Amino acid sequence: MNFRSSVEIYTEWDIVAARQLGRNEAKKVGFGTVDQARITTAISELARNIYLYAGKGKIEIERVSEGKMSGIKIIASDEGPGIQDIRKVMEDGFSTSGGLGAGMPGVKRLMDEFKVISEAGIGTTITTVKWLH
Repeated sequence: MNFRSSVEIYTEWDIVAARQLGRNEAKKVGFGTVDQARITTAISELARNIYLYAGKGKIEIERVSEGKMSGIKIIASDEGPGIQDIRKVMEDGFSTSGGLGAGMPGVKRLMDEFKVISEAGIGTTITTVKWLH
């Protein structure tokens, strides 16, 4: 049975709420404090991107299992402008907001699975999974 919950992202406070939800779910799945921090950092980055670039969107958090493995899936979705060049966004140091540019590549490194689907004018969905090892 997969449990799924979500947080709508409209304000900076929603980023905090999404992080908290992610940390709580990660704890319930059985992740230790280091992986809880990795998961909440990834959520923070994804939610922040929604807030900055799309204006609004949603973070969904789902407990998942595959065979004997269990984990947590994070789905960040928006109906924003889309990502023009996914390859460029995935380069370390690339930033359009004046930040460190650790965002998307950082999320990919923190998690075990990472997939981006983006279409100009339609929006972006990023799906990422962390497995309990």
